Amino acid sequence: MGGTEHRFSVNLSILFTELPLLERPAAAAAAGFGAVELWWPWVDAPVPPQDELDALRAALRAAGTQLTGLNFYAGQLPGPDRGALSLPGEESERFRANVDVAADFARSVGCTALNALYGNRVPGVPEAQQDELALENLALAARAADRADAVLLVEALNAPESPDYPLVSAPKALEVVDAVNAATGLGNARFLMDLYHLAMNGEDLPGVIASHAAATGHVQIADCPGRGAPGTGELDFTDLFGRLSKAGYDGWVGLEYKPGDRPSASAFEWLPRPLR
Repeated sequence: MGGTEHRFSVNLSILFTELPLLERPAAAAAAGFGAVELWWPWVDAPVPPQDELDALRAALRAAGTQLTGLNFYAGQLPGPDRGALSLPGEESERFRANVDVAADFARSVGCTALNALYGNRVPGVPEAQQDELALENLALAARAADRADAVLLVEALNAPESPDYPLVSAPKALEVVDAVNAATGLGNARFLMDLYHLAMNGEDLPGVIASHAAATGHVQIADCPGRGAPGTGELDFTDLFGRLSKAGYDGWVGLEYKPGDRPSASAFEWLPRPLR
């Protein structure tokens, strides 16, 4: 399969989860990858103990792995929460408490992309109120990302799996990107193009790539249906990678797929080792 023009990173929050967190960077390195990404690893702790942050930093460095993407606190992932920043009350407070912690950690390891997930719609709360809170918190996150020399990523999920999540199309996520950039004047908000979520939404992937690659700060992949490795579903990744290259995207491609009923180290046969 093609991929020579792209750089691949392994998401350690969905792959190698059979191992403790601190062993995953070395496992990714042993599988041939020099780059990894993570959801916020401490789902119950937007501000974890400093020694846990230090231990993760040390594990990344010892493995020789570059952290290419990190989520801000987003509640329980995988799970029903799907983000926090637009949720009134405790969850948005937890998000705000996490912003500088995540940005400082990203800066300390040279991570240049921070992903901020919207929260689900809350029954009884006007959507406009949630969107106002979201923009306020996204602007806060964008400023923190800027201080860390990072971009802020805004991601569209998919309606079948996340029916209460408000950003379930590329155009909707890009509306938010534009709103954040207008609010801050920094221009560092970017689209996270997750081809699995967009495919689950039934979007025209070639059209999305052609139209929005220039606004994209990070790409993630999994085959569809099933969210498995490329080759387990119906997506033509040779074609999609070629289209990304033609559209001028030369950033990281995150492998954010499930390994299936096998060890994660066995889930990369589709990608020849010299291309990892």
